[in-house]
Amino acid sequence: MMEYKDYYQVLGLTKEATQDDIKRVYRKLARKYHPDISKEANAEEQFKEVGEAYEVLKDPEKRAAYDQLGEDLKAQRDFRPPPNGAAGTGQSAEFDDFLANLFGQRGRGSAGRTQAMQGEDSHFKVSIDLEETYQGATRSLNLRAFQQERTLNVKIPKGIKQGQHIRLQGQGNPGINGGAAGDLYLEIAFNPHPLYRVEELDVYLELPIAPWEAALGGSVPVPTPDGAVDMKIPAGSSSGRKLRLKGRGIPAHSPGDFYVTLKVVMPTTFSDKAKALYAELALEQPFNPRAGMGV
Repeated sequence: MMEYKDYYQVLGLTKEATQDDIKRVYRKLARKYHPDISKEANAEEQFKEVGEAYEVLKDPEKRAAYDQLGEDLKAQRDFRPPPNGAAGTGQSAEFDDFLANLFGQRGRGSAGRTQAMQGEDSHFKVSIDLEETYQGATRSLNLRAFQQERTLNVKIPKGIKQGQHIRLQGQGNPGINGGAAGDLYLEIAFNPHPLYRVEELDVYLELPIAPWEAALGGSVPVPTPDGAVDMKIPAGSSSGRKLRLKGRGIPAHSPGDFYVTLKVVMPTTFSDKAKALYAELALEQPFNPRAGMGV
């Protein structure tokens, strides 16, 4: 007779666990008890137990058979032949094979032959300045996992946008039992900027202009992440007017645009002559900015 083992308990799960739960917990425990990296006193034995449980529960068909037998085993505390076996004659050779295939009972080293499994993917957020996406950049990243530290030099491509991922194949967590390493995904974020605001591929700037620039129009220099450019201000512009520099946004395959919102700023001090000119303007150009408010 063969003693019943609760494989759910071995993995710290319940029978309601999903296949994803089983896979996730196995990866975690296999790394925790892997003899090459674990400092646990009983690491090798635990590693074998975890591998044995996973061999059964990872396969939906084996798991279903295990669950079905488990109901009887909990009551009888030992294995019985399946319904089509020879009752009362003990376990048949076919049932021995069934158990071997189902539970991996091929000696205590069976878990050591658990199939190779690819390592989990890693995720890391990288913050860059907005200007760096206009020119491209290189980042040196210090990563630490499983008591090992390593440095990666990563190229940030020109035109990358916020939230976009860079995939580094084979640079994620190491595999199990000789499996390939997972991938490393770098998520790009932009550092806060004192001048610009970014939405997808478009960049926004609030541009202060003088009252006479708003009234008379003209060409003014505008700062962009790629350097200053001259932009024409239409005569008679007011605060809140939005102007567009096409293709001056994030330089992706299809570049975004650069939007400028005008903000008319008054001087903080006036000379006597300036006051006189404003008084003359008030007489020369009657204008009520509150006319639409009925006052």
